Amino acid sequence: MSSSTEAPTGGRVILITLILVAAVANLPLSVANVALPDIGKAFDASQTQLNLVAVGYSLGLAASVLWLGAFGDRYGRRMMLVIGVVLSLPAALLAAFAPSITVLILARVVGGIAAGMAYPTTLALITALWSGPRRTRSIALWSAIGGAISALGPLISGTMLTFLPWGSVFLVTVPLIVVAFFMIVKFVPSHVNESSDPVDNLGGILSLVLVGALILAINFAAVPDAGMLVLGLTVIGLAALIAFVIRQRRARNPLYDLRIAARPIFWVAACAGVVVFGSLMGALFIGQQFLQNVLGYSTMQAGFAVLPAAICMILFAPRSAKLVEAHGARLTLLLGYAAVLLGFLTMLLLWREGSPYWVVGVGYAFVGAGVGLAGTPASHALTGAVPVRRAGMASGTADLQRDLGGAIMQSILGALLTAGYASSVATLVAQSPDSDQVTSSVQSQLTKSFSSAANIAEQYPQYSDAIVQAAKESFEQGQQWAYLAGVVAVLLGAALVFWKFPKAQRERELLAEYHVEDEGEDEGGEPRVVPHTTQ
Repeated sequence: MSSSTEAPTGGRVILITLILVAAVANLPLSVANVALPDIGKAFDASQTQLNLVAVGYSLGLAASVLWLGAFGDRYGRRMMLVIGVVLSLPAALLAAFAPSITVLILARVVGGIAAGMAYPTTLALITALWSGPRRTRSIALWSAIGGAISALGPLISGTMLTFLPWGSVFLVTVPLIVVAFFMIVKFVPSHVNESSDPVDNLGGILSLVLVGALILAINFAAVPDAGMLVLGLTVIGLAALIAFVIRQRRARNPLYDLRIAARPIFWVAACAGVVVFGSLMGALFIGQQFLQNVLGYSTMQAGFAVLPAAICMILFAPRSAKLVEAHGARLTLLLGYAAVLLGFLTMLLLWREGSPYWVVGVGYAFVGAGVGLAGTPASHALTGAVPVRRAGMASGTADLQRDLGGAIMQSILGALLTAGYASSVATLVAQSPDSDQVTSSVQSQLTKSFSSAANIAEQYPQYSDAIVQAAKESFEQGQQWAYLAGVVAVLLGAALVFWKFPKAQRERELLAEYHVEDEGEDEGGEPRVVPHTTQ
């Protein structure tokens, strides 16, 4: 192991490089959302298949991030950055030119795994290179810009779809990949406070199975006749969870130190971040389909519609860093939760066919402000509660906040959207005076997804207006189910933070205690290398 000795200017360039790598990992999270209607038409995809296209990237990232974060701690964080960025290129190309919906979903998962190599390493390096207020500010920038880039994904992809086919949205990261590769090689230090402990590969495999089975079970929950598949995935996930906990308790060098994870600052922040970042991804996922399917926005208009979210994230994140330093993470998290709640309530109560844009903008602005406020304390609390030598654990958990949160919230909201849409369509068909003329095959296509219903409307022009109107009404019902679930999730998360996260003074005391405890362990074992930090 060796220490970093970069000058302040070098520190700024390194931070820019790490944020650029985070952009490569974050942008693909949301670029697919605007293209979902076009993808649905191109492949005649079901709503479940579209959900998997949207969530596939998060699935790959979330399932692999803990394991790959540990690899970075052990074998070299810069190496993991390089491999992850390089692997992102063929994954993007495969998605862009996918010949089938199955290949597209697979490409999305592979892209997520590539991001799982690079993304946790960015926060791990920030944790290792800086301390004190500078670390807080760096995390604020990393969190805000990363979240804003996710929110800007629909804008970028919507603009491209105006002139290019749907596959073009998966190519937007290619220029960033090239630039990021050369910046990593030139500016990022090779070894900073890396561990010499062996990686718990069995624990890594179990974590991959656990997260993957959980997310897939949620996605298939709303699929007709998939009960046995969902049950099987659930059993696999639970078995993997039990085995993972047993393994981490017994392993000499656990992948996920449960003693550290049990610290209140750590586990409450981890849960809080899952809800906050998941809310952003869920709102973008459902909202982009609503804007195009129900309000009739073009892809470019739908992309521009999310600008308030990105702007508010960038505006509120620096203020969040100051709030954390002055008043602690608990208050800042609660303020973020309040804003996200207002966003979901706006979407639940006011987003309807014919809604003016200001209603859409207000909903996105509230969610963006909430993520901007809550993102920094959620990530800062994790890194503060973990020793630098285990930075991969903290950064992996911080990434799980975004990616597992995004995958779970998108999966739950997507499943409820699917169920609500199908239920409404079936009811409307049964109530139609022409219901006896609707064959089971046609009804199956109508309940499949909005895109499938639009294809049916083209085949039966005499009923086109009625079919499209019914699909719009059904989509509204499905999204109401989804946003109501979002409201419940935010309220539960806020209650957890309010009751379980320590207040500011107690938070400072606990962080000091953790630091002393971890320093003592380092003195009793391997020498701890402390890098030069830029304060």
